[in-house]
Amino acid sequence: MKPDTAPQALLDAIDADTMLREVQAWSAVNTGTANIEGLEKMAGILADAFSILPGDIELVEPATVTAISAEGREYEKPHGKHMVLRVRPEAERRFVLTGHMDTVFPVDHPFQEVKWLDNETLNGPGTADMKGGLNVILHSLRTFEMIGGSSRVGYDVMINSDEETGSLASRGLIEELARGKYAALTYEPSALPDGTLAHARGGTGNYSITITGRSAHAGRNPQDGRNAIVAASDLVLKIKALEAEDITVNPAKIEGGAANNVVPDLAILRFNIRPKSTDAMNRFDGDLDAILKTVEAEHEVGIHRHGGVTRPPKPVDDKAQRLFDLVKACGAELGQQIAWKSTGGVCDGNNIAATGVPVVDTMGVRGGAIHSPDEFMIVPSLRERAALSALVLTKLSTGDHL
Repeated sequence: MKPDTAPQALLDAIDADTMLREVQAWSAVNTGTANIEGLEKMAGILADAFSILPGDIELVEPATVTAISAEGREYEKPHGKHMVLRVRPEAERRFVLTGHMDTVFPVDHPFQEVKWLDNETLNGPGTADMKGGLNVILHSLRTFEMIGGSSRVGYDVMINSDEETGSLASRGLIEELARGKYAALTYEPSALPDGTLAHARGGTGNYSITITGRSAHAGRNPQDGRNAIVAASDLVLKIKALEAEDITVNPAKIEGGAANNVVPDLAILRFNIRPKSTDAMNRFDGDLDAILKTVEAEHEVGIHRHGGVTRPPKPVDDKAQRLFDLVKACGAELGQQIAWKSTGGVCDGNNIAATGVPVVDTMGVRGGAIHSPDEFMIVPSLRERAALSALVLTKLSTGDHL
C-alpha cells in the first residue's frame, strides 16, 4: 500500500537504520577530490544504491580542467566521473537534485574513520559534507516514488566528484541539467546544527597570475633584470585596493623567486575573490584587466591570467523565496522548525541559481565542523531531512507553488 503524505506516514516509510548503515559505509571510503581510485569506487557504490529508483544511471566523464604549476606551466588536472540519474525525462514538470561525493580529506589525511561522539552524533569524514546528504537524496526519492502521484513528474540526480575544488569539471553538466527545471534541491549540510538553511550566498573566484620577468646578477647588472617578485608584490597591493563593501580580495600565495643574488624572473600570484553581487563580480573583472596591463607596462614583464569566477553570487529572488517558504511550511507539518540565514560560503546552488532555477541548497543533514577532523552528523536528521524532501517534492508535484 502506498503511504499518504501525512507527517507520521512519511516518517514511517523511511528506514532510518538502513540510512545510518549506508552513511557509515560510504564515509569509510576515502573520496578526496584528487583520489581518483576512491572516487571511482564511490561512484560504483552510488550507482548501485540509486539503481533502486526508476530511470537510467550514467557515469559521466569529467570536463577538462587545467591549473598552473609552481613553475608557471599550465597542466591538466585529473578528476573522477560524475553520477547522473534521469527519471521520467519526458515529464512536463521536472526537478533536479544535486550533491557531491568528494571530500576535502586526501587519501593520506589522518581523518579516515567514523566514530560515535554520543548516542545521536557521528564523527567522520563526509558524514555531514556530504555523504549524509547523498543518503537523504536516495531515501527521500525512494519515499517519494512510493507516494501516489509521483509518476506525474520527473527529475534528474547529479552527484559530482569535484565540488570541493569548485566544480570546474562538472559546472557545464550542472547547468545543463538545471536548465528548464521547475525547482532544484541541493544537499549540502544545514548552515547551522539546528537545521537552519543557507539563504542568499556570495560568489567566489580563484585566479593564478603568472608573471615572467628577466633574470640578471643582483650585484653586477641588476638594472638589466626585470624582477617578477616586485611586480607580483605591486599587483597584490593594486588588487587589494579593489576591495569594497560588496567584494573581498584575498591574495593567498606568491610562488617563484631565485637565489638571493639573482633577479627573479618568475612569480605566480594566487588569489581569491568573494563578490556579494553580480555587479561587483563584473566590476572586478574589468578592473583586473586594466591593472594587469598597468603592471605589465610599468615593470616590463609578461603576464598571463588563469582562472576567474567559478561560482557567481546567488541572490534570492521572489520565486526562490517561495521555494524557501514551501520548505518551511513542509517542515512545520513535520514538526521541524526551519529558518534561514545568508552566508559567505558557496556551493553548486550558486551555479544552479545562475540558470534562473529556484534552489534551496542546504537540504542535507544537520551537522557541523565540516572541513575539519571534528566534522559531525546528527543522526536523527537523516530521517528528518528525508521526510522533509519527500514532502517538498510531493507539494511541488502539484499546483503552482512557485
